[in-house]
Amino acid sequence: MTERENFFSLIKRTGYERIPVLYDFCPYLQETCGRKVEDLYREIGFTPCPIAYAAGIPVKDSDTEKFRKYYGILKEGTTIDIYGVANEPGSAAAMHMTHMLHPLEKIKTLEELEAYPFPEFVWDEEDVARQLARNNALKAQDRVICGSMQCTIWETAWYMRGMEVLMMDMMSEDEMAEFVLNEVTELAIHRAEYFVKTGAEVLYFGDDIGMQHTIMMSKELYQTWLKPRLKRVVDAARAINPDVIIFYHSCGFVEPFIEDLIEVGIDVLNPVQPECMDFAEIHAKYGDRISFHGTIGTQTTMPFGTPEEVRAEVFKNLDIAGKKGGLLVSPTHLLEPEVPWENIRAYIEACRDYTESPS
Repeated sequence: MTERENFFSLIKRTGYERIPVLYDFCPYLQETCGRKVEDLYREIGFTPCPIAYAAGIPVKDSDTEKFRKYYGILKEGTTIDIYGVANEPGSAAAMHMTHMLHPLEKIKTLEELEAYPFPEFVWDEEDVARQLARNNALKAQDRVICGSMQCTIWETAWYMRGMEVLMMDMMSEDEMAEFVLNEVTELAIHRAEYFVKTGAEVLYFGDDIGMQHTIMMSKELYQTWLKPRLKRVVDAARAINPDVIIFYHSCGFVEPFIEDLIEVGIDVLNPVQPECMDFAEIHAKYGDRISFHGTIGTQTTMPFGTPEEVRAEVFKNLDIAGKKGGLLVSPTHLLEPEVPWENIRAYIEACRDYTESPS
């Protein structure tokens, strides 16, 4: 199989020849180690996952200074994104962690919300053609084109409104919840449509709806406010390309929502944190209808296990998934500075060695 064929066959649970490697570094980890992941691939002689990320959708007005009026004095070094969400830096010890501020948190009326400068996405056929040509060239190089859309609806909405305020809006059926979630959903639809039109074969959705040991909200609240909106985004993408593969990320315990995610059309669930859910149980219950990405704990095994334990965990979870595939095995989240370089190497080597080991 080519790398593309192997990737899609694994995700679709129709067998595989190799285990792709896919994970993300905290930037401070590479600085701490003084190494680059590319060097590790060369040393081990292994090719990473063939995913290549598509260019994001153009924004009509990318000047974020217009959002400063929604805040007081901001700390030097604060960044503001296209939604107006501010992230203040912490001390040096905080590294890449920031303090999030919410521009809509103190807004009290629907009229104020309607006046808020939500981002406007714009593109023309020339731009679509240019990005499509770029992505088709990458496909010819055996790459898989992915549109990154994490923070799809729920997280973008509460980042703007504040989680507590938005939860209260939803629970009281306030029209402001309807307005914010509808606006964010429309923006997500525009993003999904752009990615698919420009050749993305995979869309990576995500909204954290789980916590360490429980779900973040009741099923009733989720099914009323978020599930139908997520389905609208999925349906919009599949109206253009019925075969697009959709990943969905949520940290934490999300087992009660997996059936809902399957119903709206999610193909792959990430990250299946072993600290929160048992992969064997989840796979036994849902593995014939959805695939998985993750399962190697970044709260436990990756930072605090031995290389032998990392290897054993990779082999164990791939054994659970079986020969048909359905598991893109990887660390469940960003690798932070406390992760030993030897454990990263052990993960990559385990992926390389699994298909070469005796069955």
